[in-house]
Amino acid sequence: MLPALDDFIGHLRSERQLSARTLEAYGRDLHSCCRFLGEHQVDDWNGLDTALLRRYVASRHQAGLSGRSLQRELSAVRSLYHYLIRERRCRHNPALDLRAPKAPRKLPRLLDADLTTQLLNDDGDDDWLALRDHAMLELFYSSGLRLSELAGLNIDQLDLNEGEVRVVGKGNKTRLLPVGRMAREALRRWLKVRPATTDTAQPVFVGMQGRRLTPRAIQLRVRRYGIEHIGQHLHPHMLRHSFASHLLESSGDLRAVQELLGHADISTTQVYTHLNFQHLAEVYDRAHPRARRKSED
Repeated sequence: MLPALDDFIGHLRSERQLSARTLEAYGRDLHSCCRFLGEHQVDDWNGLDTALLRRYVASRHQAGLSGRSLQRELSAVRSLYHYLIRERRCRHNPALDLRAPKAPRKLPRLLDADLTTQLLNDDGDDDWLALRDHAMLELFYSSGLRLSELAGLNIDQLDLNEGEVRVVGKGNKTRLLPVGRMAREALRRWLKVRPATTDTAQPVFVGMQGRRLTPRAIQLRVRRYGIEHIGQHLHPHMLRHSFASHLLESSGDLRAVQELLGHADISTTQVYTHLNFQHLAEVYDRAHPRARRKSED
């Protein structure tokens, strides 16, 4: 079983060009399934049927795995069998019609528009560190970048005259995003004082020694910026969520927001419609004459 699994991971690495983190997740999930099958005296992928796979999912659920994690594990098994069938090493896909328990959809935390304005207001600090951190936050919110996209950003991906940034997202997919006026101004101020770097890729965001900032370093700077400016912890994804929600609330164009975020599936983007409905429901409860509760005597 393990040689077939190794061949599958090699296929993912070479043909689908998945990230190291995604490959690690595939390997971890499928090795877990292998151990379970070994305990049940199954030594060939052809020996796994839907009934036994259902028992495996049940055992993982009893061990405390969430519905989302179980969905991911089943997706890995489904992809493995798709590969094995294509390679004529298996005749059936036991995961084809099996579904994991639905995971409750968590609404992402975000900032309202007023708090975002307070966060991003320029306080006139000309210190190079303040200019860099302000530019990072402006770009996160202006263009909805993922943390990995901002950390990997190079100078040649920015066109501040045209107001564009080209990023490489999940699955090595490239997309061109607009950069707003305030973000362009913040980036121009930062690039004037950006320390010189020997990195031939010319990263946009660097430390004092000219080395590219790691995703973890960016997370820590964003968190500190949030505490200093609005008195709360902040993470890059909160700015991405705020970008998406505010844009959808103003435009109502779900497809456009999907493209800007780089979501492969529009169902991922639809979570923001729930956020907007939640906001509308709160306004309704406060304002509608037939919705307000009677005041207590």
